[in-house]
Amino acid sequence: MEAMLSNFRQFSDRFSWFSAKSVGAPTLVLLILALLVVPLPAFLLDVLFTFNIMLGLLMVMITLNTRKPLEFSSFPSVLLIATLLRLGLNVASTRVVLVEGHTGTDAAGKVIESFGEFVIAGNYVVGFIIFLILMIINFIVVTKGAGRVSEVIARFTLDAMPGKQMAIDADLNAGIIDQDTAKQRRNELTQESDFYGSMDGASKFVRGDAIAGILILIINIVGGLVVGTTQHELSLSEAGRIYVLLTIGDGLVAQIPSLLLSLSTAVLVTRVTTDESMTEQASKQVADANGIFIASGIVTLLGLIPGMPHFVFLPLGAAGIGLGYYIRQQAAEQQKEAVNAEASAEVEPANRELNWEDIDQVEVIALDIGYGLVPLANTQAGGQLLTRIRGIRKKLSAELGFLIQPIRIRDNLDLKPEVYQISLHGVVRGSGDVRVGKLLAINSSDMPAPIDGEPTTEPAFGLDALWIESSQAELARGLGYTVVDAPTAIATHINAVIRESASELLGQDETQQLLDKVATRYPKLVSSLVPDLLPLSTVTQVLQNLLAESVPVKDMRNIIDTLTAHAKENQDASHLTSLVRPKLGRLICQPLVDEAGTLTVITLAPDLEKLLESSRAGAETDHITLDPTLANSIIESLRAEAEKIQDTGTVATLVVSPGLRSWMSRFVRVRVPDLTVLSYTEIPDDQRIQVQSSIAGETAIEGETE
Repeated sequence: MEAMLSNFRQFSDRFSWFSAKSVGAPTLVLLILALLVVPLPAFLLDVLFTFNIMLGLLMVMITLNTRKPLEFSSFPSVLLIATLLRLGLNVASTRVVLVEGHTGTDAAGKVIESFGEFVIAGNYVVGFIIFLILMIINFIVVTKGAGRVSEVIARFTLDAMPGKQMAIDADLNAGIIDQDTAKQRRNELTQESDFYGSMDGASKFVRGDAIAGILILIINIVGGLVVGTTQHELSLSEAGRIYVLLTIGDGLVAQIPSLLLSLSTAVLVTRVTTDESMTEQASKQVADANGIFIASGIVTLLGLIPGMPHFVFLPLGAAGIGLGYYIRQQAAEQQKEAVNAEASAEVEPANRELNWEDIDQVEVIALDIGYGLVPLANTQAGGQLLTRIRGIRKKLSAELGFLIQPIRIRDNLDLKPEVYQISLHGVVRGSGDVRVGKLLAINSSDMPAPIDGEPTTEPAFGLDALWIESSQAELARGLGYTVVDAPTAIATHINAVIRESASELLGQDETQQLLDKVATRYPKLVSSLVPDLLPLSTVTQVLQNLLAESVPVKDMRNIIDTLTAHAKENQDASHLTSLVRPKLGRLICQPLVDEAGTLTVITLAPDLEKLLESSRAGAETDHITLDPTLANSIIESLRAEAEKIQDTGTVATLVVSPGLRSWMSRFVRVRVPDLTVLSYTEIPDDQRIQVQSSIAGETAIEGETE
């Protein structure tokens, strides 16, 4: 017994792929093909005609209750199969009518006979007229209108795709949605485009079906008369009575489902996408008490006119007035319930206390663009701004050592069309104007070659530049200009702003995420520091101090090791920063050396360093009180020497004692922004050094010391 069960399970497993759902559609297609070649009995025709009518009614009900067209995305395919089924039934019924029609009006089944005798009262002239009316309604009114609507919607949907795609990319860059949600929205957008494109084609099926119905009617009448009179020896009147009656009945049975499917198509394509079905929308929007009162009043007045059918107009007008009164009462009750609900929820009164929902949080990084720059952010139209910004975020995150927050891009109608603004924490930190479709030629020499263009200033670094046509790009490059497009100019400006303000972008959340990442490789290292030795806020401050002086925080292992070693001695963030920097000496010096690996530096004369050391407010502080004249002299000397070094293509670096480094860095940061300040302890022992000059307060003493 067990062996038999085992064999049965093995046999059933071989057909595990088989299911009713998987074979339903193929079976229906095969059935339609069979209708074209296999003669069917009258009873089976009755069943299939009834099923066809029920299928049409089902499509109407589904479309009326569908909230969004994409909920019935299979409708174009269903419409095609239903159309082929109806045409197959026409072929099958035509075969039966022509072969067995001479036997009587029930030759093709009871359904056709009922439509031929009951619906048209056995009068084939009346039936022919009704059939023509149904064809006119279906072909000219419903089908033609639905086809036009499908065509327009398909065109508008394709035209709107770039804007919708840009909105998805903007939300993704702004961090409003994640990658999975963006992927889902893109798929929905693609499905919507495919659906309306398919509906545009599917409407042609319905139109072709209507035309085929007319041709089949004519062929059946002519063929029936010929067969009846020549093969079955019927008189012309008798053949006309039988065959025309059957043909008209067959046509009506086919046209009613055709009209239902056309109606379904029209309902689906004319839907306005909401969260409500068509029935729910109509019940809310059409049930207007004032409109019903006016219409009912007019009908009542018409009923009072002598000669009018009072027994029809007056009761209908009274019923309309009663319906309007009922709708108004229902609306008043709903409004009363809404007011009570608001009062109970304490949404009002006007003097309620503010809460946190009334406070909007500013974006960490935001890019506001004028409406003229919107095409730059449209990826579907070839806009490269989003790609450039994504590349900037990736590059800066890798260089600085932490993830740069998404940049929120939004259009701002308050800005001029071609103006943009870069904001950090709600404060504008940079702005500029660009020209869409033109290139920015940046002058990199003191004596630029002449070239036609609109004079401007490069937004990131304030260099002289020109807006030129694309055709002049090669000429400008040949003359020594640096040529970039508008998206690159904006992205470069964003890059400069973020670099200058990197310390402001690193908060405790980012620090925690950075520590969590390090913990995946060095779990003991992180757990021994936070929160046992140092609070998260102190670690964040140390990292901010490093970033403020353009020191990346990529080497978190050395940073954490140093903090762990000295946290018990002193927990001051500035002091800990000064201890961390020497551990990062090679990382700090790497971008400062020239191609030969030499670090060109400026130093302070020993007497000046002694003077500054003696001017400190205390041994525990780095605050120095300096004479204004001496301070100005130092700044002027440093600025002059820094410019000399920079003219050679080398980064200007000032080296001072460890006790002066922090104060000197703050002292020159604004006044000589391109000057990097190091301490002697931050330079590796094997680093080659070239001293460019030594500052003595009022003069610079030239030197060439290694």
